[in-house]
Amino acid sequence: MVSLSGIELERSRQIDVAGQLLARAAALARLVAKQVGGELSRTEANILNTLTFGPRRITELAEFEGLAQPTTTLLVKRLEDRGWVRRERQNYDGRIVMVSVTTVGAETLEIYRSQFGEALRADLAETATDEEIASLISATATLESLIVHLQSRRR
Repeated sequence: MVSLSGIELERSRQIDVAGQLLARAAALARLVAKQVGGELSRTEANILNTLTFGPRRITELAEFEGLAQPTTTLLVKRLEDRGWVRRERQNYDGRIVMVSVTTVGAETLEIYRSQFGEALRADLAETATDEEIASLISATATLESLIVHLQSRRR
């Protein structure tokens, strides 16, 4: 049996923050989105955000967003009806449909992001200490590194 040193055990306990991180981040996003309101849901915003990195097939989009394909198809249809995304069949294979964000969709997403950021900044200004804000800056850098790592593994 392999035993952990005191330092390894402490690090293991600290890494257990992962169990709380996702739930708290999701709760924060949900609460701020509720404050913002508007015509764009969080799920729609996530889809538009994903499409800003380039066109995707609906199956790819569903997998990336963790949604069922029929749900994604309905969301894409709703976004298309609003003029925020467009679907295009590929010339080389008509069965393949690529979804891309339109200029209006990108502008709508930017407005949503701006409103979301303003609401979150106001909440932080009201509740967070300077030390807590410094911790969030550090945590944000750590999260960005983790995101880059996870995205590179998916490719």
